[in-house]
Amino acid sequence: MEYDCGFTKDKKWFRYRAAAIIVEEGCALFAGNEKDDYYYSIGGGVHMGERAEDAIKREVLEETGIPYEIDHLAVIHENFFDENKGTLKGLDCHEVAFYFVMKPRGTKELKSNSYTQGVRESMHWIPIAEIDKYKAFPTFLKDFLTSEHKGVEHIITDERQAL
Repeated sequence: MEYDCGFTKDKKWFRYRAAAIIVEEGCALFAGNEKDDYYYSIGGGVHMGERAEDAIKREVLEETGIPYEIDHLAVIHENFFDENKGTLKGLDCHEVAFYFVMKPRGTKELKSNSYTQGVRESMHWIPIAEIDKYKAFPTFLKDFLTSEHKGVEHIITDERQAL
């Protein structure tokens, strides 16, 4: 059995995650599911002893059914948030994620049959020009996808609700 790099202790939750930025034909790929009212980046927990590059290739294949290739590491994201529902309800969350830009394939065709925690996931191509109309996380992607970048960026977001 594989174990993700993460833990929960004293109402605090931490996870090390690998995530993908996949852009095809002016659209960015996000996941959604029937439980949540928002979209989220493709990716998942890095397993103990697994390289982030291997984790994102595995996660992208699991979620899209397509073996995308990595172009480059783009963002190291420190994300602080809390949840008021679901499996993370009541937890103070801290996630560190490596975001990789994946090489485009020239098509939005996918072979997705993904489930997360027993819930069916669906893939959504969101037009980058209209991304501000969607509830999509992490929020930094809205600005990131509409501007030029060089090198690896370190981005910190704090989306915890005021108590």
